[in-house]
Amino acid sequence: MLPSIQAYPLPVAADLPRGRAPWTVDASRTALLIHDMQNYFIDAFGAGSPMISRVIENIRSLRQTASEAGIPVFYTAQPPKQDPADRGLLWDFWGPGLQEESQAGIVSDLAPGPGDTVLTKWRYDAFYRSDLETLLAEDGRDQLMIAGVYAHIGCLTTATSAFMRDIEPFLVSDAMADFTADDHHSALSFAAARCGRVTDTAQAVAELSRTARTTQVVGSGA
Repeated sequence: MLPSIQAYPLPVAADLPRGRAPWTVDASRTALLIHDMQNYFIDAFGAGSPMISRVIENIRSLRQTASEAGIPVFYTAQPPKQDPADRGLLWDFWGPGLQEESQAGIVSDLAPGPGDTVLTKWRYDAFYRSDLETLLAEDGRDQLMIAGVYAHIGCLTTATSAFMRDIEPFLVSDAMADFTADDHHSALSFAAARCGRVTDTAQAVAELSRTARTTQVVGSGA
């Protein structure tokens, strides 16, 4: 039920919508969510897609920076062979979903590490039927960087849900992919105007690195 997705140019910094929120990614407050980067969803882009390769490279950069700064990393992953009662209305739009264990795995270049948390994903919203909100609160995190697929579906819905919980969402524009360029840009425009801040990988990494250094200096008493 997924479309065959053709590559398109990822958004660049000059294209990003100007947002309403003055937020900055803060290493002491944020967490990284790698959203639905499972083989099933990535296969829709076709083997060797330069666009999805670039997205994966950017997510890897975010993940490495997060790990070095001690920032928690979360993944979402839909389970295979979902019972229709669990799948609910998703069945009407997308059919039975992924069926094989091999399809359910996170793409190898982004495999979760020992300290990462993989959340079972039941709906577009990563907070739905998961303990993501609780885990963020327990770690004193009130920001969420979102990367992955698809921008205008699960990524945007999760950003809106975070906003409703007073968690500042950041959509990392070139660390996400979508069905089309129009879908991608519409998700960014909606988020910037209504629920979050839109940034790109370079800016997010720079802000993470800067605030991580500041936190370390303050913590050392220097």
